[in-house]
Amino acid sequence: MTASFEDLLPETARALYHRIAVAQAEGRAPSLVAAVVRGGRTVWSGGRGTAAEGTPGDRTQYRVGSITKVFTAVLVLRLREEGLIGLDDPLGRHLPDTGVGEVTIAQLLSHSAGLTAEPPGPWWERTPGELRPGLPDVLGDRPVLHPAGRVHHYSNPGYALLGSLVEHLRGEPWEKVLLQEVLEPLGMTRTGVRPRAPYARGWAVHPWADVMLPEPAEDLGTMAPAGQLWSTAADLSRFAAFLMRGDERVLGAETVAEMRRPAAVPLPGGWDGGYGLGLQLFRRNGRAFCGHTGSLPGYLATLWMSAEDDVAGLVLANVTSGPAVGQTSADLVEIVAQREPRIPEPWQPLPEADPALLELTGPWYWGPTPFALRLLPGRGLELTALAGAGRTSRFRAVQDGVWTGLDGYYLGEKLRAVRRPDGSVSHLDLGTFVFTREPYEASAPVPGGVDQQGWRPAEPGPAR
Repeated sequence: MTASFEDLLPETARALYHRIAVAQAEGRAPSLVAAVVRGGRTVWSGGRGTAAEGTPGDRTQYRVGSITKVFTAVLVLRLREEGLIGLDDPLGRHLPDTGVGEVTIAQLLSHSAGLTAEPPGPWWERTPGELRPGLPDVLGDRPVLHPAGRVHHYSNPGYALLGSLVEHLRGEPWEKVLLQEVLEPLGMTRTGVRPRAPYARGWAVHPWADVMLPEPAEDLGTMAPAGQLWSTAADLSRFAAFLMRGDERVLGAETVAEMRRPAAVPLPGGWDGGYGLGLQLFRRNGRAFCGHTGSLPGYLATLWMSAEDDVAGLVLANVTSGPAVGQTSADLVEIVAQREPRIPEPWQPLPEADPALLELTGPWYWGPTPFALRLLPGRGLELTALAGAGRTSRFRAVQDGVWTGLDGYYLGEKLRAVRRPDGSVSHLDLGTFVFTREPYEASAPVPGGVDQQGWRPAEPGPAR
C-alpha cells in the first residue's frame, strides 16, 4: 500500500483509497495509480498492485493513449493564439495535399470532420508505425465517412492530421514542439513519447482466468499525436491544473475554458455528453465533467475534471481492459466535491470603482422583464435575470462604453451603454436588444415604440 495525503480530511483520503482499491481488485489490474488535484495542486495520490520497482507511485510511467490528443489540441490552439491559423480555416490552407483539405481545423479538433475512426491496414495500436510512414497511409483511399460538421464521429486519423499541421507550421517534429511548448513550461519531466524507468509494463488479463499476457508497446509513427505519450500521475496532475486554470506560458485561462465548451453536435441519445476542442465532455449527477479517456493495448487512462468544483481525478492502469477507470476517475472527483465542497474565495471590495461604471449598475428592463447589472473586477459586468430563468452573461470591457459577452446566450455579443447628449445613460444596447431603466420606458428608443397612453388596467370585455 502506498498513498500520500495532503489537505484532505482523513475520512476523505480513506474513501479515495478504498475506491481505487476496489477498482484494482475487481478490475483485475496488475497495478493502478490515481491522484486528485484541487486548488491547482495534487492533494492526494495512491497506488495499488505491483509495477516496475514494486508498488506503483505517482512517478511510475504508464501509457496514456488518447489523452495524448489533448496535448495535440493545446499545440494547435497555440498556433491559433499566435495568429498562424484560424479554427474555421480549411486544413488545406495550411497543410496541402492531404486529400481532405476542405475540413476545418475546428472540425478536426472536435471530431466532427467526418473522417474514419481508424487508419486502414492492420490494427495500428499493435503494429509498428513504420507500416504507416505518411499521411496517405493513415488516411487511405476513403478517409471520409460523413458530411463535415454534421455529426460527431471520433477519428484517430484526424489527430494525426493535426500533429502533421503542427510539424508543418513549426518546422520541427511534433514531439519536439510538445516538449518545448508544453511539457517543459509545465514541469512535466516524466512525460514523453518513450518510456523511462520506472514504468509499468502493459498486460492483457485472461477474461476467465487470473493469468496474464504481455502486450506490445509499439511506436505509433505518424499516428503518435493521437495516442503515443507515456506519463505519470504526478505529471498529469500538473496538466489537469493547467486545463482548469490556464498558464500564460502555454495557454491562458480563457482559451482553456474555450476547450471545455461543446464544439460538436452530440450523437443521438447523447445529450449528456459531447466534445469540445480536444476535450471530452459529459454530465453526471448534475455535475459537468471534462477531460479525456485513453487506451492502448496494455494500458487504460482517464483524466476527468470538474472546473466548477476545481477538482480533477485521474487513474492509470497497466491492463488492456477490466477496471472502469473512467467511472473511477469521476468517482474520485465526486468523493472530494461532496465530502469537502469547494470553499469560496473571501469577498473583497473592489480596489477602485469608476463612477461612470457604478452609474450602470442596478435594475434594467428588457421590455417588462427585470434584469440586474453588477460591476465585476477589471471593469467587467454581469447581467442577471431576476425573474426566474433568463439570459445571464458576464462581459469583458473592450473599450469605453463597450463590453463583449464571455458566456451564456450573449457569448461574443456586444453590450453598449448609449448616452444622451448631456452624458447621462439613455439605455443599454445588447446585440440590438434595448434595456431601459423602467419597463418599456417611453423616453428610450424602444423598437416599435411605446403606446402613448402608457400602463393601464385591463380594458373591459365586449358588451353582451
